[in-house]
Amino acid sequence: MADQDPKLGNKMAKAAAIGAVVAIPVPFVGPIIGAAVGAAWAYGKYKKKV
Repeated sequence: MADQDPKLGNKMAKAAAIGAVVAIPVPFVGPIIGAAVGAAWAYGKYKKKV
């Protein structure tokens, strides 16, 4: 994280965890992609606010 914002890291971690849980039915790759999409979504929302 270039900004070193603890709130952003917290939001990205939560969104990544939710994305991983949602993607569990797809073996192996699903949770990884779900976590990446969740973290990217949280980062995008943060950047819109800033």
